Amino acid sequence: MRYGFLILALTMTFSVFAQDKPAYRIFDKKGNPASFEDLLKDSRKSDIIFFGELHNNPIAHWLQYELTASLYSTIKGDLALGAEMFEADNQLLLDEYLSGTIKEKTFEEEARVWNNYATDYKPLVEFAKANNLSFTATNIPRRYASLVFKGGFESLEGLQDKAKAYIAPQPIKYDANLPGYQKMVEMMGGHGGGSDNFPKAQAIKDATMAFFISENLPEKGVFLHYNGSYHSDNYEGIVWYLQNDYAPKAKITTITTVEQPDLSALEEEHAGKADFTIVVINTMTKTY
Repeated sequence: MRYGFLILALTMTFSVFAQDKPAYRIFDKKGNPASFEDLLKDSRKSDIIFFGELHNNPIAHWLQYELTASLYSTIKGDLALGAEMFEADNQLLLDEYLSGTIKEKTFEEEARVWNNYATDYKPLVEFAKANNLSFTATNIPRRYASLVFKGGFESLEGLQDKAKAYIAPQPIKYDANLPGYQKMVEMMGGHGGGSDNFPKAQAIKDATMAFFISENLPEKGVFLHYNGSYHSDNYEGIVWYLQNDYAPKAKITTITTVEQPDLSALEEEHAGKADFTIVVINTMTKTY
């Protein structure tokens, strides 16, 4: 009788577990299940962390905040933040807001914040403000990336020195054979001048973000960078520029975000993309 009751209790427990609706799971580089604590432990040992997001994924944004807060609670002032979502020519505005020199409304109106700033990035900026953390605007001003898209790297040569200060030093290294850039050419049809400039426009963003990250690394702390996952997946993009030019000795941890219909295992196409992969259920709501 007792055994029968135990079997019934276990059956009910597994039935309830089967009905749970987990929103995400974390896997390591080899595809093994990992925990947030595993991710945090590895992050604490890093010089630079790339948190690759899907821009409209709320789970990614929530975990960005949680990782930021958890790191701060252990390393305090040795944490520096930076983001793709802010362009280098808005660094002064960002600094002025963080220091309390200008008001929130002024900053948000003038800094060309993204449409999903209020829900997705403002919490990170406010965390930096509340805890007196530096926050680097790492991205190239979009007008200069647009120039490269239309006319290649040569289009930047005629810019004034003040403009070039917002871009990685020229000439930048560029490897057109990197798989990520090759894929962009394929997306454009694989022919024509425009298709060649598409990955170059991505490369100038990657190089510029890498440059400003390297210029703002804390001496003994951790630099946490928020970016679209395609800027750091497969250790390409920003990571490639740091490893091959700006900070070759830095210990880097990469995080990526993907969506799957099943959270039980990491799909083969995502294996090895990053040190940690956050797999979010593909029916998750979007922030925009």
